[in-house]
Amino acid sequence: MNFLQTGTASQDMRHFLALLENKGQLKRISKAVNPDLELAAISDRVLGIGGPALLFENVIGSSIPVAINLLGTIDRVALSMGLESVEELEKLGEKLSCLQQPEPPKNLKQTLDYGGLIWDLIRARPDIDLTPPCHQNILKNEEVNLNNLPLIRPWPKDASKVITFGLVITKDPETKTPNVGVYRLQMQSSNKMTVHWLSVRGGARHLRKAAALGKDLEVAVAIGVHPIILMAAATPIPVALSEWLFAGLYAGEGVRLTKCKTIDLQVPSHSEIVLEGTITPGEEMDDGPFGDHMGFYGGIEKSPLIKVNCITHRHNPIYLTTFSGRPPKEEAMLAIALNRIYTPILRRQITEIVDFFLPMEALSYKLAIISVNKAYPGQAKRAAIAFWSALPQFTYTKFVVVVDSSINVRDPRQVIWAISSLVDPQRDLLVMENTPFDSLDFASEKIGLGGRLAIDATTKIGPEKNHEWGEPLCHSEELRKKIDAKWNKLGLSNIETTDPDPSLFGYVISEIISLNHITKS
Repeated sequence: MNFLQTGTASQDMRHFLALLENKGQLKRISKAVNPDLELAAISDRVLGIGGPALLFENVIGSSIPVAINLLGTIDRVALSMGLESVEELEKLGEKLSCLQQPEPPKNLKQTLDYGGLIWDLIRARPDIDLTPPCHQNILKNEEVNLNNLPLIRPWPKDASKVITFGLVITKDPETKTPNVGVYRLQMQSSNKMTVHWLSVRGGARHLRKAAALGKDLEVAVAIGVHPIILMAAATPIPVALSEWLFAGLYAGEGVRLTKCKTIDLQVPSHSEIVLEGTITPGEEMDDGPFGDHMGFYGGIEKSPLIKVNCITHRHNPIYLTTFSGRPPKEEAMLAIALNRIYTPILRRQITEIVDFFLPMEALSYKLAIISVNKAYPGQAKRAAIAFWSALPQFTYTKFVVVVDSSINVRDPRQVIWAISSLVDPQRDLLVMENTPFDSLDFASEKIGLGGRLAIDATTKIGPEKNHEWGEPLCHSEELRKKIDAKWNKLGLSNIETTDPDPSLFGYVISEIISLNHITKS
């Protein structure tokens, strides 16, 4: 299949595949590959070495090729959003922070900025596609057979095949407001799947409302969309905007939508495959176990059952998938990008926060390192508590390390130094017990209920200390300038500085765990 001749829109997954292929970031595999374990194992090895996106063109048991690892590097995540680097995502975060907490413009520049933001919102509005590619083929009722799709089973003890990168779309039965999320779907039969979502998610809320009204909940699953739409669906930022509008802000143009054939929902018109179905409240089946992002197999849970009554797809569809597990995985790369978007939003909500970082090795949400401009005693613990309540996704952050603004939160050597030099476990640890927690975190003594730990690794001031601390070591500014002037003459101009090794954050986690054990002993 030649993507370059598809003539598709910029929010088309095929457009992104063509872009990756042009840049040498897509590898086609024509050899036969089994979607049961083998495909994910190959992809995992390629992803682990920072390799290209993969297109498996000969998948055993299906005529549909499989795309995977599209977002397997930070550079490809940025590329999917039309950016040169992930750092540019902070500009998008600034826009979203203004939408979340708007303030009256104070000068001409701010007025012009707000005018530009309003124009961005106008451009981001979704559009309706009257000739959607996703309706080129329509299968209903007895024609529906999920076995014809190349669903993968990533890990040996996984209960069944899964859909992992589908947009799960529902609508509030009362307000008619749509919700778009990315949830795991387990195949149960040729036309039935279970959906695994947390009770706080939009789809679960809609199901509870449907149950109260005595109605079935309509569900659509859009597979094979542009990564920019997946990014929007995975961004749980508390702004009164739909995920479609988020995607439009990300892309700089509105998402093209179309109405489903059998249910009253809208899906991206360039989706490769769309599943249409309903959930009858109370109808559930066992879901799991599955290998999860924690690096373990999850448990078995009763989950809502989706009955699929229609499948639509493009001519020669491409199936997009991914898999979970211990980082690095695609979801970790997405999280690193979202980290950049969250930063301006956090600064607006908690003004004392200078920067923050969610290390990939800590699953991109279990450990947060935040820096503050220390101004008063007790500030670090206050900032940690504020962080936990700032955004919904931080509810499940287990550890928060607070450091001074002089510490680079992305440099594990500096963070380790701050923990080792500025922390007394008797004074600087804040443990919160029995708080609502991630049901996938098996370290908790009770499933769904666990503790949190904040570590004050800032310089202590005022009543936080009972004795004088030593004076920090530093070279004088005069000496620094003198050496700068002599640097080239010393023959040292060609020495390159090296970035800190992100893998060293494993040591940060170990340090925190050790401190936590000390407090319990």
